[in-house]
Amino acid sequence: QVQLVESGGGLVQAGGSLRLSCAAFGDIFRINAMAWYRQGPGKQCELVATITSDGSTNYADSVKGRFTISRDNAKMTVYLQMNSLKAEDTDVYHCGADSCPLAPGRIPDYWGQGTKVTVSS
Repeated sequence: QVQLVESGGGLVQAGGSLRLSCAAFGDIFRINAMAWYRQGPGKQCELVATITSDGSTNYADSVKGRFTISRDNAKMTVYLQMNSLKAEDTDVYHCGADSCPLAPGRIPDYWGQGTKVTVSS
């Protein structure tokens, strides 16, 4: 089994920055891709960014140029640097991990509890 633990959420003003972290524990050898998702009340879950074990990344159009995903394979930790935050970025952000590449519509094998991000306008 794999456990994912997110941290770094909080309250920030529009235009500000936050950095989210997600550490993986357990059978981490199972992990290839890691990703960040977000979901708010009444909204569909959105795949925000993905990164594979070799560092290939993909981003949702809504965050391109503002968010950066990275990972430290030695620590099995994935990060999401969020800059130029907007009110519409307010959501609960979840970390996901999978043995296969992640894409919209694919449910990850492993899922974190989430960390709340609130952007005030």
